[in-house]
Amino acid sequence: MNFIDRFFKISARGSTVRTEFVAGITTFAAMSYILAVNPIILSQTGMDRLGLVSVTIIATVISTIFMGLYSNLPVSAAPAMGTNTYFAVIICAGMGLTWQQALSVTFYNGIIFLLISICGVREKIMKSLPQPLQVALQCGIGLFIAFMGLQHSGIITANRETFVALGDIKSPQAILTLLGFCAMAYMLAKKIRGAIIYSILAITLASFFVKTGGEALAQVPEKIASLPSSISQTFFALDFLYPLRDIKAALPVIFTLLLLDLFDTIGTLVALCKRMGIDTDKSPDIKKAMVVDSSATIFGALLGTSTVTCFVESATGVEDGARTGLASIATALCFCAALFFTPIISAVPDFATAPALILVGILMMGGISGLNVKDPAEHIPAIFCMLMIMLTFSITKGFAFGVIIYVIMMIATSRIKSITAPTWILFVILSLFLFFL
Repeated sequence: MNFIDRFFKISARGSTVRTEFVAGITTFAAMSYILAVNPIILSQTGMDRLGLVSVTIIATVISTIFMGLYSNLPVSAAPAMGTNTYFAVIICAGMGLTWQQALSVTFYNGIIFLLISICGVREKIMKSLPQPLQVALQCGIGLFIAFMGLQHSGIITANRETFVALGDIKSPQAILTLLGFCAMAYMLAKKIRGAIIYSILAITLASFFVKTGGEALAQVPEKIASLPSSISQTFFALDFLYPLRDIKAALPVIFTLLLLDLFDTIGTLVALCKRMGIDTDKSPDIKKAMVVDSSATIFGALLGTSTVTCFVESATGVEDGARTGLASIATALCFCAALFFTPIISAVPDFATAPALILVGILMMGGISGLNVKDPAEHIPAIFCMLMIMLTFSITKGFAFGVIIYVIMMIATSRIKSITAPTWILFVILSLFLFFL
């Protein structure tokens, strides 16, 4: 136990082994929806859906273990939501690429990503971010997470006239979400460790007994365990030579994937580190996390899934006290168990994790105190960035708007000299990304 404490610097970071494990389980609970969602999305391309469940788990386990051991940060990695939709809907259905060709461009995107991570380019971009945009990333991701939770619970629903509207708050799902949210907030205020996982478990158990339309909100699984599905269809099935055969078509796709991965990862790491009080300018763990993140995309493509990256739901574990890579190891162990206990994991309804997402999002919004609201050149781009991250459901697109507005505001207030060279480069690249890709 002393070796574990020294290796992960648990005591030095003010944590305990128990806290790290509980927080790791919390992160797993918040991420577990990826086990169902990623296979559903990617199977639209013709890939085997059952095999994709195993692929998703294995990719998550490998990348999260290496993240914990190498970077010693409580960050988990899995196939990225949003990018998997881009993979299936835009690259395959829209552009006509086979899933084997789509995996190949994902693979080469990971290779390029790894090279610029090793060279420190990603780290320099992160360090060059203006303070208002760092705050915007943390708070914007907070809004994004909270909005996801409100959607999962049915408290907020789609509306043809107003786009979003208040859902049926008298529904059992909404009521359980609100009760779970209040209980979780109470436990956090009382500094009770494990508040988030306790709430998720309580809502899941309640959903077995609460009925609507004559049926329980969640079904008790018929069996506890099952054997993992084979990954033989997708394992090393990518078309390695496709980009060389059609470089004109492949390059724009690789570039787009690179941008999506780059700024999603930077945004997530900035938000999580700021929440943990880690100085992104000084921590050597950040570069390590980026190297693992890019490597994860490479072996994820070899296994047969879209881009693997840092998962923003890691914030739930951070709020539950995670401060070291041991929490990531705990999360990975939970995903290992999921290979054989998929029926139990599948029994947890979406709305059971909704209170955690809502509360964590609200807590992350606390970073807005670092914003100078008296300076329009700071708070206008920052708040616009926050809103766009939430409303576009994309960290990259929201961040792009923030950078563009920031540069415009600096010019408008005669502070053009304060715009650093990396910020100018980001301004040009992200402008092209928004308006031409």
